[in-house]
Amino acid sequence: METTSFARAQLGQLAPRLSAPRRFLQILAGPRQVGKTTLARQAMAGFAGASHYASADLPAAPDTEWIMRQWQQARRAMGAMGALGTVGAEPGLLVLDEVQKVPRWSEVIKMLWDEDSHAGRNLHVVLLGSSQFLMQQGLAESLAGRFELIRVPHWSYAEMRSAFGWTVDQYIYFGGYPGAAILIGDEFRWKSHILDAIIEPTLSRDVLQLARIDKPALLRRLFVLGCNYSGQILSYQKMIGQLQDVGNTTTLAHYLSLLGAAWMLTGIDKFAGELARSRASSPKLLALNTALMSAQLPHDFARARADGELWGRLVESSVGAHLANAALPGMTLSYWRERNCEVDYILAHGDRVLPIEVKSGRSKGALTGLNEFARGFSALPGIVVGTGGVSLETFLSTPPANWLA
Repeated sequence: METTSFARAQLGQLAPRLSAPRRFLQILAGPRQVGKTTLARQAMAGFAGASHYASADLPAAPDTEWIMRQWQQARRAMGAMGALGTVGAEPGLLVLDEVQKVPRWSEVIKMLWDEDSHAGRNLHVVLLGSSQFLMQQGLAESLAGRFELIRVPHWSYAEMRSAFGWTVDQYIYFGGYPGAAILIGDEFRWKSHILDAIIEPTLSRDVLQLARIDKPALLRRLFVLGCNYSGQILSYQKMIGQLQDVGNTTTLAHYLSLLGAAWMLTGIDKFAGELARSRASSPKLLALNTALMSAQLPHDFARARADGELWGRLVESSVGAHLANAALPGMTLSYWRERNCEVDYILAHGDRVLPIEVKSGRSKGALTGLNEFARGFSALPGIVVGTGGVSLETFLSTPPANWLA
């Protein structure tokens, strides 16, 4: 994968940290197949000292001894370039990929990191991981104060356009997986790749590592249901009815949170100005990459584009995914609905609240939702995305923070 605007931006965060004296572990966390390993290898290529790469993505999960062996190998590589363990020796770089697959990984990394700190070894460490929840849980439990987190989300429209020359319609349908971009000329191969190389391993391996799953079949059906209803508000009771399962709402809410932690599917809350009420609301389902929706459709790109209702759901989902993936830390994404009035998305940061309505050409009525929201809440002027407002291409090319400025 060539260095795109996306890769340059991420390397722009990582490279300076590796050229400065060692202070923190660097964490690259994001979904499968978005280029984390490529970014790390590019950083290794530009690193001044010795470097070592190893991946824990093995048929059987390695134990903590595996981490210790990789760490010792990186220390030995430093020793080959200078006096091992001496202050001022050549720096070293250790990259551990899919580290969350190692049980108790954070505990042993804390021990080894502290050993190097006390010994004055200038060994930089970069950790890569796919599961956001598990990575952050381990960091919070054992590595507090020792790391910097760099989020590597799904690729945006601007990044796919820069790398592959995609149109906005192609992005809305094919989503933001760069590794699959070369396959879109053969949709059977493209769908097979998304299903077999991304969806299946994420559900069968990554999510199962996040927590105990008593009903894996229910989790899979929830994912499919969520993709089918992406961009729509659906109560947990209605989900149970659709899934025809004896599970309860607590189980569904938990499974939805796990799918969100795996960067697949999330449920955004209702904006109510009160956190307790917001969390008690029915979620608005949102696929975090529209490729996850399109890969499961019986339609091809041309038929999907001609189907106004389906295309409207893809458009609304692509806008929501852009907001969710590109939002800065501290920003929140929600929706709003009262009686027959609805606003598709509410982007908020501190006291700045921005209502966003998506118009894809399908009939959704007048802008009563934006008007009613403005009457009830102190907010920035609403934005209409699509027909009659900001173009989809412009909106999907603009960082969400810019609209709050």
